[in-house]
Amino acid sequence: MEKEYNFKTISEYNSFNNHETLHPLVSVIDFSKANKRTGSKMNFDLYCIFLKDVKCGDLKYGRHNYDYQEGTLVFVSPGQTIDVENKVDVYQPMGHGLVFHPDLIRGTSLAKVLGDYHFFSYHTNEALHLSSKERQLILDLFQKVKSELEQSIDKHSKKLVASTVELLLNYCDRFYDRQFITRETANKGVLENFEELLNGYFKSEKPYTIGLPSVAYCAEQLHFSANYFGDLIKKETGKTAQEFIQEKIIDVAKDKIFERDRSVSEIAYELGFRYPQHFIRLFKKRVGHTPNEYRILN
Repeated sequence: MEKEYNFKTISEYNSFNNHETLHPLVSVIDFSKANKRTGSKMNFDLYCIFLKDVKCGDLKYGRHNYDYQEGTLVFVSPGQTIDVENKVDVYQPMGHGLVFHPDLIRGTSLAKVLGDYHFFSYHTNEALHLSSKERQLILDLFQKVKSELEQSIDKHSKKLVASTVELLLNYCDRFYDRQFITRETANKGVLENFEELLNGYFKSEKPYTIGLPSVAYCAEQLHFSANYFGDLIKKETGKTAQEFIQEKIIDVAKDKIFERDRSVSEIAYELGFRYPQHFIRLFKKRVGHTPNEYRILN
């Protein structure tokens, strides 16, 4: 039977990896100190940044599988589960990790911006692939946190650790921007596939059965997490994925408006709007005229 672990506190995760708890809200992990293990399911109520140096099985992250590569940086946020499959033989974990409880950042500047780091919601197949120089910088920042934890805890500890974690996340943000560029070949065709997906959507019965296409729906169809997909489209086009979808809705709407036998309400329902007034509002916002005004002007 597969083992399952629930990590709610730093001390629980430290115990699992044979580490002393130096601070109740944060820890730096050296996985080489952990006992040998087999694959298992792990549920986290913690933020985790893992830099693994050994293949530890196929990760199942939500409904998606990922053939884990060595030397990638993976991010986990509270409430997420990682399931290590196809690893029945015993292996020695290797690598490093930074783990912190949400309470660590409460009242800090990091708490206000943590939601801006979308990579905590990326799938594992969208993990950060580090260069050797980037890897060393991450390890240096892990070490800075560890050095602070080895000091006596005082009123400055929380602020110093949180600011170092924020610095680390800012570097990761930069590295992801670099990855969007350097992996251009891998991402090539995403826009074309997005466009094709939307074209097919509006030619089908899906607007009637599903409604308007959402970013989450499009991302799932193209095998991305919603946040990664949104960031990728923004990087490629300068527009959000939602703006891209809205532009397609307006393009399709304009074609339908020229078909005089259709009323504005009929067009709205054909596009997937539940209420025609929502369509009219969006059209006027994007075009500058209501659908009827646009029909008359053209």
